[in-house]
Amino acid sequence: MTNEGQWLEVSRHIAAAPSRVFAILSDPKQHSRFDGSNMLRGDVDGSVITQVGDIFVIKMHRMGRDYEMINHVVDFEPDRLIAWTPAPGDIDTAGGDPTRIGVPSGYRWGFRVEDVDGESLVTEFFDCGPSDNSWILLREGGAWINGSNPVIDSMAASLERLDTLSTS
Repeated sequence: MTNEGQWLEVSRHIAAAPSRVFAILSDPKQHSRFDGSNMLRGDVDGSVITQVGDIFVIKMHRMGRDYEMINHVVDFEPDRLIAWTPAPGDIDTAGGDPTRIGVPSGYRWGFRVEDVDGESLVTEFFDCGPSDNSWILLREGGAWINGSNPVIDSMAASLERLDTLSTS
């Protein structure tokens, strides 16, 4: 578990081949099955991610509100790395500014998968991006970076669920 400045990450050993783990990570319709935050409600289009530049839309729920996030794939190395930068998918999530809908927010979520003797060391990471995105880490009373960290906790829960999916 790492919490350095604008970067958070959690790792877990999973007794499954990297190709098995990556097949789940690159399929957005699987994301709600291993989401430890319980915010994801499913993907919109059902397309598997195959390259940088792919876009997938995820239905989400937080604080009593349903919304969508448009995710732009920015890193993709088969069986090794996948990351995306989210963008608001509706007017409320865009802060009332329709010009921000679909425009990436500058932070990124992703997963690294390392082959360890045929099994996987999986790291989920959150990269806050430029310093003007620091508000993300400071919201909820700074809980993202101080003391009990709900993001780190949900990342650990996601990896636990990914482990179950990958090994069942």
